[in-house]
Amino acid sequence: MNKKAILPIIIVIAVIAAIAWKLSSNKKKIDEKNKPEVQKNVSIPVSVATVKKEMITDQLMKTGNLIPNREADIMAISAGKLTSVNFKLGSYVSQGGVVAQVDSRQQSINLRQAEIAKAKADKDFTRYKNLLEGEAATEVNFQDAKYQRDNATTQIDLLHKQIADNTIKSPISGQVVSKLKEPGEYVSAGTPLAHVVDISQLKVNVMVSENDAYGLKIGDKVTVTTDIYTGHTFSGTISFISAQGDATHNYPVEILLQNNSSFPLKAGTTVSVNFNKKGGGYMMLIPRTALTQGMKTPKVYVVENNIAVLKDIVIGREIGNQIEVLSGLAEGTDVVVSGQINIKNGSTVKSVK
Repeated sequence: MNKKAILPIIIVIAVIAAIAWKLSSNKKKIDEKNKPEVQKNVSIPVSVATVKKEMITDQLMKTGNLIPNREADIMAISAGKLTSVNFKLGSYVSQGGVVAQVDSRQQSINLRQAEIAKAKADKDFTRYKNLLEGEAATEVNFQDAKYQRDNATTQIDLLHKQIADNTIKSPISGQVVSKLKEPGEYVSAGTPLAHVVDISQLKVNVMVSENDAYGLKIGDKVTVTTDIYTGHTFSGTISFISAQGDATHNYPVEILLQNNSSFPLKAGTTVSVNFNKKGGGYMMLIPRTALTQGMKTPKVYVVENNIAVLKDIVIGREIGNQIEVLSGLAEGTDVVVSGQINIKNGSTVKSVK
């Protein structure tokens, strides 16, 4: 082939090769530019607290509201029209005292009729009994007379009860705190007329932890205080400790105290209860906010070399907003108290105190 003919071909091939090389080089640069940067390990900021032992006075304090020792509704037993209501809002009523009356006129009329029927039935019974003894009447006649007498007696007893039920009495002694009916109104059986509370004794219900529940017993004395009477204390007695705790291992406890005429208390008042536990000592404590899964399955994140490590712990009593740690943590360990939602076991963290 002629050298002059080959030269243009070589030039074309060289140009194509140069263009291909250039395009390849540009693609590498574009790929490098578009390649995602490798993220460096970012430290997640968290708040921490140091586990430490503190001297704690073994004092159990709880807050609750006073409730009446007894309260009840005054209710109608029978239906009818109220002819009288013998109490006002705020009145004091006695247990068994008459507080209202339902109209009994119809039952009284029925009672008189029943008494007349009973008198006739008694005479018939006596007559047929004598006739039967003289063989002038049959056993059937006598039994029928006996039935009529017994039925009349039953009707009288029933009407006496209906009339008695129309007299409404208070089920407990106490103060009327709500009045729902007035004279002239119609009521049905079971209709409430008023609500009565007895605050001669008061109760306060509180919840205590499992450990505290086992350290208390019925009859223990407690001290009750309220901001209403600053500096004054009331004496109470534990009257009930539940045998069953709730899902968080807390147990209901009821305290009973006598109302004091010199320092009268009202239902609904907020009070503090001091269970007067003696002793104390050093306890290893952490903030309650350090717990990641609540009291039932307690876990916390500890920080080791800027790494969050999830640990199981065994906890004891609640001391205010702190939790006693029985095992699982060493004194001086940093535990995460805020920011747990952003981390997991093994996360890199930055501690902030």
